[in-house]
Amino acid sequence: MTRDTARIVLGGSAVDLLELSDSIERIAQHLEAPHLPPLAVTSINLDHVHHFGAGADWSGTLDADGPAPESGHGPLAWLNLIDGAPLAAEARRITGRAWPRLAGSDLIGPILALCESRGTRIGILGGTADTHESLLAELADRYPSLCVAGLWAPARADLNDSVRSQAIAREIREADTELLIVGLGKPRQELWIAEHGLATGSRVLLAFGAVVDFLAGRVARAPHWISGHGLEWAWRLALEPRRLSTRYLVQGPPAYLAVRRSAPIAPPACTTPPAVIGVRSDDRATESRFVGFVGPDDHADVAIIVVDGAVSLLPLLEELRAECHDLRLRCIVAGGERGRTPRPELLLQRDLILVPTDRDRGHAASVNAAKAHIGTADAVLVLDSTSEVERGALRTMVERMNRAGAGAVVPRVLSGDGAPRLHLPKEPTVVRALIGAAAHNHDSSARGRFSAVYTDAESYEHAHQVRWGFDTGLLVRRDIDDLVGDRDERFTAAQESDYFRRVRETGASIWYEPAARIRYEPRSEVRPPVLAALLAANQVRFTRRYRSLGYALALQTAVAVTAARQWTDPAQRTIVRTLLAGSTWRSAPAHAGEPVASTGAEPRPWGRSAKPAGTIIIPAHNEDATIGRTLAVIAPMAALNHAEIIVVCNGCSDETASIARRFPGITVYDIQTASKTAALNVGDAAAHAWPRLYLDADVAIEPSTVRAVFDALTTGPILAARPEYAYDTTGASALVKSYYRARCRIPTNRHAIWGAGAYAVNAPGHERFSRFPDLTADDSYVDSLFEPEEKVVVPTGSPVRVFTPRTAAGLIAILARQYRGVSELGTESTTGGSIRSLVASVRGPASATDVICYGLLTLLGRLKTHRALSRGRTGWERDLSSRALPPDVAA
Repeated sequence: MTRDTARIVLGGSAVDLLELSDSIERIAQHLEAPHLPPLAVTSINLDHVHHFGAGADWSGTLDADGPAPESGHGPLAWLNLIDGAPLAAEARRITGRAWPRLAGSDLIGPILALCESRGTRIGILGGTADTHESLLAELADRYPSLCVAGLWAPARADLNDSVRSQAIAREIREADTELLIVGLGKPRQELWIAEHGLATGSRVLLAFGAVVDFLAGRVARAPHWISGHGLEWAWRLALEPRRLSTRYLVQGPPAYLAVRRSAPIAPPACTTPPAVIGVRSDDRATESRFVGFVGPDDHADVAIIVVDGAVSLLPLLEELRAECHDLRLRCIVAGGERGRTPRPELLLQRDLILVPTDRDRGHAASVNAAKAHIGTADAVLVLDSTSEVERGALRTMVERMNRAGAGAVVPRVLSGDGAPRLHLPKEPTVVRALIGAAAHNHDSSARGRFSAVYTDAESYEHAHQVRWGFDTGLLVRRDIDDLVGDRDERFTAAQESDYFRRVRETGASIWYEPAARIRYEPRSEVRPPVLAALLAANQVRFTRRYRSLGYALALQTAVAVTAARQWTDPAQRTIVRTLLAGSTWRSAPAHAGEPVASTGAEPRPWGRSAKPAGTIIIPAHNEDATIGRTLAVIAPMAALNHAEIIVVCNGCSDETASIARRFPGITVYDIQTASKTAALNVGDAAAHAWPRLYLDADVAIEPSTVRAVFDALTTGPILAARPEYAYDTTGASALVKSYYRARCRIPTNRHAIWGAGAYAVNAPGHERFSRFPDLTADDSYVDSLFEPEEKVVVPTGSPVRVFTPRTAAGLIAILARQYRGVSELGTESTTGGSIRSLVASVRGPASATDVICYGLLTLLGRLKTHRALSRGRTGWERDLSSRALPPDVAA
């Protein structure tokens, strides 16, 4: 019997301290004793430390982590032997005695002699067919009685295919192989053994790298005097400089320093694993099956947050309900792209928790809003609405979390068509920015160690610890998620590097599980230049948070230089401009829109209300092009009695009324008089609830914004209010965009309740006027009735979207109507003061041009008004250009 093995840690890799005879005896024990677990033997050298040591890509992968899910046997036992002069020297320094180097090339002779003497059937995996031919001849000459069960020379693509690897393992088992020599090179051979070793049925598996070439005589061993002085690496480098230069000259020195920093301690004892998340076994699945999601008051194994988008969620929900056969799941749907409210198809799903979110706040904000409703759950999973979850994926991720004691698990992410995605990023560095690919392209197919993502096939075929991944598909243990807190909404899209970094800072590990497969197709394969710039800016922001300012500035410069190399690409030009003007992206949102501020209010889940919180009155005159867009967002408020919604069609000759009646819960009136104020008075007469929001039919407003306005008018001295608004100039001409840029800089416009196409009053405020007079500018009239302290602009995270005219002619028509309304009120014009404040705000040629455009269009609008009044024309000037919006806005 062998003596008890001493084990120390060198560079983060556990090393067993054995003499040559003890190691051979250990191998013999496992060959002869079926009750012992299969033994995997590997050589620990600097290359091994580089791949498997502390902080390495495959750190922790070879640690015993409990029974394999499908094998039914115990885990592999690993025997880690010293191979390499630096490790032998460090082991001597720590223990005070010399330990021999036990390289695979040194051990293979005695091991084969042992196998020959006891009739052990050996197999060889690795090398080429030509090498095997030479190898068989050498083995027949040196070990004539050795029983060779088989030789396998799979292509690298076969080894990186789990299905093909499983087939190879079955062939090895069917050949009754007792000892398998695996010569695939690091880290591939160790990873293959860890994943498929049990399936081969072999009692001993030797991860011995180039030993196949040594046995076949293809590679010459170093002379004894060279290896005796620790210079075998130099010999091999001289023989194969192209293949080995990176290993010895680039990867070797950091690994050597890691070994030299090794503390004289034994490996840490296993800590108590976290509570196991409840996965039911197959024999109990039928009797304890859940056919749907658990309720908000029940315990859930996993709470799933689905960030809703523009696609149907029904296929994804069906896939998730299938997962309920294995796990108790709670499903929370957070309003998706641009904060869309839940669609009617979701309102019918009684076992969902629906949480509305603010428009344009993005992925992180939606997840943060939903987290308030996860209830009692052991883990939290984030999915995008375009995700497809393969059956058993959630169970596999939970099993990995339980076996590895992981704080988070990342699945294999595939494209919608099943193609693999490169979704494991690396930390942004100056070298990668200069030599790698463009910083914004996380899905780049560029190969090499300077790529922004891992591109080697092994990284996506084997379970291992990772540092980053996609937020979509991320499973996080609940206690870790509580420690980490909310996602930072300043970071863009689904690759949330900051959140992953904070998970690791808790001391928890993040594991990648390739057997859990989730398909994910981003809603747009075309990345707009603004979004590309935000992604680049977020890399710099991340670096500023966790590294020195000097390094962050160097990275910012490197990313800009890399982008400037491709100046003809609009996205790269936008990256350069954005990085050179850092102030423009300090509050970059998760979507390529304007930055918006968070209200800090917690969104409330959707459920039927006992009474409406207020009334929304919408006057509409021939608005069939826009009324559907407006009602689609707020209609669920009427369906769930959150608000009373009244649409008054006045003098309509189109399909406005029929379109409005399609939305459940909305009251529609159709009057003959083509008058907005008449429509407002009809709506007032029919309404029952206070406060009342008067909303133009072509204005998009979110339910959360409606509630914020109602809340502002419920208590206190405020009598009138309007929400914040943002001009949507999508598709507008340069002249129109210039006008609205200038208009946004006028201070007086920020405090009046007109201009948003939405304003509200409560019952005491409405007593100031009782009925709307026959005036053009109803909002200006109402604004004039209140003192500054009686009205308020309500800050929200989702401003009202005011769709501006797309043409100068349409804008002039709108301005003419506004100026006529002001003249009807008999109030003093503020145009002169507005232009003076704009002139004072000029800071350069661009802002000066905006002021000139503003003044010119203002003048043309006034002339049009004067001409119409002088001719006795009092018709309703109308802009039709904003009624024909591009598909992406109309959607």
